[in-house]
Amino acid sequence: MTNPTLILNVDDNDGARYAKTRILQSAGFSVVEATNGTDALAIVKRGEVALVLLDVKLPDINGIEVCRRIKADPDSALVLVLQTSAALTGRADKIRGLEGGADNYLAAPIEADELVANVNALLRMRQTQSALRDSEERFRQLTDNVEDVFWMFSVPTRALEYVSPAYAAIWGRSVDSLEREPDSWLDAVHPEDRADIDALWGALQRTPHYDAEFRVMMPDGGVRWVRDRLFPVRDRRDEVYRVARVTSDITRRKEMEALLRAADSNKNEFLATLAHELRNPLSPIRNAAALLGASGPGAIERQARAREVITRQVDHLAHLVDDLLDVARISEGKIALRQEAVDLKGVIAQAIETAGPLIAAREHQLEVREPQQDIWVSGDPVRLAQSMGNLLHNAAKFTPKGGRIEVEVMLADDVVRIAVQDNGIGIAEDNLSRIFGMFTQAAVPPDRAPEGLGIGLSLVSRLLEMHGGRLSATSPGIGLGSTFTVELPVLRTAAEPQAPAPAASSAAAEEAAGGAGAKRRVLLVDDNIDAMEMMAFLLTEMGYDTATTADASRIVEMATARRPDVIVLDIGLPGVDGYELARMLKRHPQLGTIRLVAHTGYGSPEDRRKAQEAGFDAHLVKPAELADLEKALQG
Repeated sequence: MTNPTLILNVDDNDGARYAKTRILQSAGFSVVEATNGTDALAIVKRGEVALVLLDVKLPDINGIEVCRRIKADPDSALVLVLQTSAALTGRADKIRGLEGGADNYLAAPIEADELVANVNALLRMRQTQSALRDSEERFRQLTDNVEDVFWMFSVPTRALEYVSPAYAAIWGRSVDSLEREPDSWLDAVHPEDRADIDALWGALQRTPHYDAEFRVMMPDGGVRWVRDRLFPVRDRRDEVYRVARVTSDITRRKEMEALLRAADSNKNEFLATLAHELRNPLSPIRNAAALLGASGPGAIERQARAREVITRQVDHLAHLVDDLLDVARISEGKIALRQEAVDLKGVIAQAIETAGPLIAAREHQLEVREPQQDIWVSGDPVRLAQSMGNLLHNAAKFTPKGGRIEVEVMLADDVVRIAVQDNGIGIAEDNLSRIFGMFTQAAVPPDRAPEGLGIGLSLVSRLLEMHGGRLSATSPGIGLGSTFTVELPVLRTAAEPQAPAPAASSAAAEEAAGGAGAKRRVLLVDDNIDAMEMMAFLLTEMGYDTATTADASRIVEMATARRPDVIVLDIGLPGVDGYELARMLKRHPQLGTIRLVAHTGYGSPEDRRKAQEAGFDAHLVKPAELADLEKALQG
């Protein structure tokens, strides 16, 4: 059961006070009495009174002054005051009482039902006002504490009626500045997005709702993405008289979406590169396997050569798979290092031995400079040699034939630095920051296809981090070479002189043998010597007159001299774009009728379309089936 409403009856006239108290009690109210203004203010101060029935004429303080003090005190400002008077009953008296803060003014004599009706009306008003204040307070507490900006605008004037404090955090500007310049929020919208948002805002009266995403310019020049939603607020006649807005900061979401798009792009590039890298060794393996059954003059020599090619290419495939497995193991934390004292010179010697065949095949000059003293580091000798071998392998792979590679070991206090420098294709400045990311490949010139899976540098970087070291890269730019520097903590050093490092080495690539009695003349152009050699052997066995070259600059010379019926052209060649080379051959007055066959590791519909537009008559994906190869050659 709820307690009855407490009413304070203030009157110095005992008879009038008694009569009003009995009327109110009969109506179910709880009543306390006071005979002067001082006592009345003290009772109100206790905070239990809902309404004061206040006579104007009191012996100490005028009733109008008592009312003013009640309304002026924040603790009692919501207490209702019903002013009464038996003497001051004129129109001016009522106005003076109401202006003094009274909620109503009654002139005596007052009928009982009139008094109760007025009290009930004032209490209902108080209840409605209290509910409204509670609702507004809940709304304010909600909007003041959410991270989104909540706005309220009038319609059709679009005047700002309310904005939550989150505006300052998301817009980077104060609420006061917005109140002074109500359109300043729109001025902060990114110039490229402002016209669209202004158009939505201009259509507010016709279309009072939208859901848009745009950028906001911060005072410091930064950019923030927001999602802005507008909702209509309708009156009882279902007419829109206000609009509410909720603006959310979605910068983090946009950043994550960009990262996901980049990751998806990297994934697609990786899968395409993986297919290319697997097809490259598969092509010579397929052709070499076909040659294992060859007979006739020179068959034994060709079979032995075919076995060498298969072994070498299978080793290459195994290396690709090992790198993939190592990346998976590191990601899952399953690689355990065998910690021991490792002689750094032995690590470098083993790395040179691993990368030596490629360095020799590409006729690079290798120079190694090491300090005289022995340097030991703590770690896994196999993984350290693998890391250095990968760096040397990359230097050899991305340096044009006959290039220079330098390895320099420098001791600086408790850190040893091993720099691997080349004069190869270099790295663009914007790629340096992401070169160690998983499945990331630096941009290469259009005259050559990407090589490798884009995991080697990431693998090396992670292995060195597990050893307490780090890997960094520098490059003056595209075509100007690059330097990869390994830093490792030194375990100890010794001053004994050591044997000199392995000397520079170089070797020339072997040229393929040809056959006689060809029904059609074929010119093979490919920088993968194994693949080209095995295809040449195979075509010779099939009765073609075959010539080969890995040098794109000799194509016109050889084609003019030999007049081949078909040119089988690898698209990713050093020094030239295969598509542009095909266009040039088709425009040549003497060579334009030669059949062109693209032979590549890329086989997407886009790759086929580009080959067709460049003038290729056929497109073969490595490793090509014999039937497809025969069909492409014959046309």
